[in-house]
Amino acid sequence: MSDRKTLRDSEHLLEDPEALLLLVFAWAEAGWVRDLDAALAHRLFALAPDGDAACLLAAVMVSFQAGQGHLLLDLDHARRQPRELIAVTVGHSSAKEDPPPPDALLSLMPASWESRLRDWTAVGEGEGSEPLVLDNHRLYLRRYWRHEAQVSQALAARFAASTEVHAETLRAVLDRLFPLTDPRAEPARWQKLACALGARSAFTVITGGPGTGKTTTVIRLLALLQVLALESGEAPLRIRLAAPTGKAAARLNEAISGQVGQLAELDLPRTKQVRESIPSDVTTLHRLLGARPDTRHFKHHRFNPLSVDVVVVDEASMIDIEMMSALLAALPARARLVLLGDKDQLASVEAGAVLGSLCARAEAAHYRPELARWLQAASGWAVGPEWQDSEGLPLDQAVAMLRHSFRFDDRSGIGELARAVNVGDSARAMAVLADEGFADVQRLALDGERLAALAIHGRRHDAAGGYSHYLGVIRGQSSSTRPAAQAVRDDWDRWALSVLEAHAGFQLLTPLRSGPHGVAALNTRIERELEQEGLIARTAVDSHWYEGRPVLVTGNDYGLGLMNGDVGIALQAPVEFGAPGRGLTLRVAFSSGDGRVRWVLPSRLQRIETVFAMTVHKSQGSEFAHTALVMPELLSPVLTRELVYTAVTRAKNHFTLLCGSNDVFAQAVERRVARQSQLTPAGTYA
Repeated sequence: MSDRKTLRDSEHLLEDPEALLLLVFAWAEAGWVRDLDAALAHRLFALAPDGDAACLLAAVMVSFQAGQGHLLLDLDHARRQPRELIAVTVGHSSAKEDPPPPDALLSLMPASWESRLRDWTAVGEGEGSEPLVLDNHRLYLRRYWRHEAQVSQALAARFAASTEVHAETLRAVLDRLFPLTDPRAEPARWQKLACALGARSAFTVITGGPGTGKTTTVIRLLALLQVLALESGEAPLRIRLAAPTGKAAARLNEAISGQVGQLAELDLPRTKQVRESIPSDVTTLHRLLGARPDTRHFKHHRFNPLSVDVVVVDEASMIDIEMMSALLAALPARARLVLLGDKDQLASVEAGAVLGSLCARAEAAHYRPELARWLQAASGWAVGPEWQDSEGLPLDQAVAMLRHSFRFDDRSGIGELARAVNVGDSARAMAVLADEGFADVQRLALDGERLAALAIHGRRHDAAGGYSHYLGVIRGQSSSTRPAAQAVRDDWDRWALSVLEAHAGFQLLTPLRSGPHGVAALNTRIERELEQEGLIARTAVDSHWYEGRPVLVTGNDYGLGLMNGDVGIALQAPVEFGAPGRGLTLRVAFSSGDGRVRWVLPSRLQRIETVFAMTVHKSQGSEFAHTALVMPELLSPVLTRELVYTAVTRAKNHFTLLCGSNDVFAQAVERRVARQSQLTPAGTYA
């Protein structure tokens, strides 16, 4: 189809709303928009038939934007740069002729687009009940406008409620939490500054890359707060720890006990009481708020708030705008909220990049001079002029960025690769992968045999290998052997935990769910290869279930106590612990995070998938000794800098890139997707 004919057809469609609605279904059939986007336009036209074609196109696009994780549709940007909003490939539909694509219509939108929407009865300014909200040139679905407004108002109230703390009082405790005699005192200064910042604010964000000490920092912040409370004669603070997913909660749970134990080595007032008053159990946000099954509502809200003084949420990059709104609503006015996370990781699957928006200016800090002087008095560390801004925003004064990685030094290929990806330097990233001086990273050409060999056996010099390692633990090829049938539950739990730990030695990641390099195809291939090598044995009775099958929970199951993101492994275990005469059966072992195992019959698991391959999104909140990323040959909208960075930083010891195209990898590293919202310092908090 010629460009001239496309434009002519598009101009006609802008005058005929019913013709546009037919076109929207064609877009959905071509896969350019979702069926949900098309359905919304049709529903709104039925409810408010006074809308013209331009209004209906805006409805389709604001719904499409929500599906891409954006909170709003910027009308000006959509009209000026339509292909940045939606770029489609024509010439691949089954029809003789592709329909005019969405970007062709968007480029023809008149200057009166905003005024037309304002006159449409389906659009309001926020106070009514209209399904769409227009805020200047920004169009929202009502629920996202409401959530964003609620978050903005709640945070603004917390900034106003923050109280000044005497710097001298803090200094006395901070110098014990971060002794100047510690050889790591200087690189840990940002941790010390973050604790000082957190002590004066009802809302604090602590962000940093892998190995920067976010968990260490927050535990010492909690110790600081408890010391201040106890020394002033108050009761110990009621603290709750949470994470967006079960996997993230379990990981934080494992990290906390060690950090709390280290407090015993510090010369703190009331050390024993302080340690005992910092909880070690971590829950999911859904459990914390009391999610009600089959609804979007929670037990705790502004009329029934949580009984807490401090809430800490780890892996906050996964929090979407709706969950953030619910969390803030459930907090008592005097309670503190601390968010931890890496601002450069992938945002939530749902709409809204809350942490990324809140940390948009974190790199340069923007601390006001008066705060910089107070931080120096409280911590003993000077905040340089490069981190100060006399016009710093209220939000800036509540954000602390940790800038030194204790995990990755200059000899770490993973650290160098993460830094290169994070700044969009694709040439440097490729150079790191090719540098034989970095033993912890490698690039391999993407082909089926090499992928299968890596997944099964790992790198040649890996101590743990690929999936054959944890399957070997199951088969007794390690120091951890399967207990006897008559063994007690504790013995079976310890063995199952050793299998789960071995499984975390390797994980294959992919950006895609479908296609030859999507999770479904990769899982099928790896299962087949493992079976051919005799490492797993599927039966004709039920080929889906076999000992060693790793599964990922894809939805919260409150009855079983399993959360989205939990990983379990199918193992032969006693039908009933302590009753050896009843024999063994296949059960799925999940870590409960407290040194125990939750054993579940496969028949009770409804929302799971095999997880030899996992999407990068699902890997958030996890760490693996060796992580391998499959980078396909064709560019996809999901291939972005944030995705590559997230995959790289899941690796603790080794990272492998299985690359189908250097050009695709380079383009992914250079593409940064900023989700559209007004939840930024330049917007709501200006």
